[in-house]
Amino acid sequence: MPELPSLYAFANADRLLTPALLIYPDLVDANIRATLLLVGRDANRWRPHIKTAKIPSVIRQMIGHGVRSFKCSTTLELLTACQAGASDVLLAFPVTGANARRTVAIAQQFPEVRISALVESAEQAAQWMGQGIGVFIDVNPGMDRTGIGQDRVDEIRDLSGKLGAQFRGLHYYDGHVKEEAAAHAGYDRLLEIVGVLAAAGIAVQEVITSGTPAAPFAISHAGLCKGPFLHRVSPGTVVYNDMSSVKQLPGYGYVQAAVVLSTVVSHPAPGVFTCDAGHKSVSADAGVPTCEVAGHPGFKPLKPSEEHLPVDVGGAENVPAIGSLIYLIPRHVCPTVNNFDEAVLVMGGEIHGVERVAARGHEGPCAGAAD
Repeated sequence: MPELPSLYAFANADRLLTPALLIYPDLVDANIRATLLLVGRDANRWRPHIKTAKIPSVIRQMIGHGVRSFKCSTTLELLTACQAGASDVLLAFPVTGANARRTVAIAQQFPEVRISALVESAEQAAQWMGQGIGVFIDVNPGMDRTGIGQDRVDEIRDLSGKLGAQFRGLHYYDGHVKEEAAAHAGYDRLLEIVGVLAAAGIAVQEVITSGTPAAPFAISHAGLCKGPFLHRVSPGTVVYNDMSSVKQLPGYGYVQAAVVLSTVVSHPAPGVFTCDAGHKSVSADAGVPTCEVAGHPGFKPLKPSEEHLPVDVGGAENVPAIGSLIYLIPRHVCPTVNNFDEAVLVMGGEIHGVERVAARGHEGPCAGAAD
């Protein structure tokens, strides 16, 4: 693998307005291949969340590798996945009201796509009855974000029984778990729930677990691999990767495939420069530093403001001249991608094209007014 930033450098970069989101399809392809190795070369075991990808051509790259099933959180992501050619999409968010009606309208627009939604109560389930929408029960693994607590087994059993043929399976997002022992203990409890449902004559077709950190733990859990159901993991960050995911999943061959091109605009103090990639460009939701400077491990990004990012060079290197271009690797790539309307695709050391970040943000509030 070439050294950074030569991995990212390309001709005519100085013609771009900055900050700019850069996507490297060849590196995306390498990350997809790495994930398929992680899941035992079985593309059917990966249901990636597209909150990270957001770009139709990247979704189509995954489809080209045999990935047909996806997960999303917004109606815009659902629409984008359907338009890109997905066969099966789970809206992994407890939508109600106008959002639920919009989901049904999208399903009617794409009858060839198998669309499902999450529920955690009979009241939520009622809105999907007779609408042609599959239903997954959302099980709370202790993250306390959404879902029925995993200790409320009777409630899960009773709800799944009421869903009838629309019941597709269980959704269990353990995004807070970082250790294998804790993850496996949770999967053991999840399998106990599956067993209770089976004893009641309720078949679980699919079990979905695991974002990026816990995915290897789920793949190594024997019960999930050999259960009487299809088990899928759902990491999405791995398509691009960032500072955090590469550290969470060492040894898998992942590389950061999305960076932000930024320009040095000021020398405000000795040993410090400022570039034009504040938190409106590189997300600060994961804390400071918000990013790394590719090829410069001694540089320390400081607290950003809206459009400014000061960087301390640490005395180890000369301060880059004003006007210099630098490549920033986000600490959290998912919301960083969401900050940009367009992405520049770079291949073979050249600009290959520009594509709209189609699933950025949300649909307009009146998108479903006619539904």
